[in-house]
Amino acid sequence: MKKRIMVVDDSRIMELQIRKLLEGSEFEVAAYCENGEEAIARYDEVKPDVVTMDIIMPGIDGLEAAQVLMYEHDEAKIIMISSLGDEEMLQEVYGIGAQGVLFKPLNREALLGALKKALS
Repeated sequence: MKKRIMVVDDSRIMELQIRKLLEGSEFEVAAYCENGEEAIARYDEVKPDVVTMDIIMPGIDGLEAAQVLMYEHDEAKIIMISSLGDEEMLQEVYGIGAQGVLFKPLNREALLGALKKALS
């Protein structure tokens, strides 16, 4: 049975890219959310194994949404995705308890490696 991924990103293009990168793997996109509010609202319904969370989004940003999800769901596994890679942001990502961080543009090897690590 494939592992279920919830993609949270304000760019539909990113969701389509992740779907393509996961083709032929043990992972599948179970849900796509355009923002942090939607991710928080749908988490119980989707029950993903892992969430990929864009950091910069309108409304609740990815860091805040990740914090809420991990507070409400002990089992939540979240990989943050960003186009920015400054030291302060990385400290914040790991400070909230995210399982990893990936930088855009994504590649298959890095994405699959991060998903497997998050679940181990």
